[in-house]
Amino acid sequence: MRLIGNILWLVLGGLALAAGWAIVGLALCVTIVGIPLGLQAFKMAGLTLTPFGRTVRYGGGAGSLVANLVWVVLAGAWMAIGYLIAGIANCVTIIGIPFGIQSFKMAKLALWPFGARICDL
Repeated sequence: MRLIGNILWLVLGGLALAAGWAIVGLALCVTIVGIPLGLQAFKMAGLTLTPFGRTVRYGGGAGSLVANLVWVVLAGAWMAIGYLIAGIANCVTIIGIPFGIQSFKMAKLALWPFGARICDL
């Protein structure tokens, strides 16, 4: 099921989303100040390529909390809202529910990426 889900995900827009995240990551890594943000964009690109069969583990300390608060204010809230809307739209049909669940997983990561690790199930 993971393989089929990931293939459908890639064909139906996941590849374009992952490429977008990678481009954003590269643009952020051009400056020294943007490197931590660029690394989080690469994390999102990796999860966007193959979300099925992967989970996100959250942790980190005070540094991650401060970085996440800055991230939410700058861009995280808008990205999370976009993924949330996509997840709701996917959950309208029974066939789209697994894709909606993946969108919700990515919404949470888009909101709090610092201190998060992507792990295989």
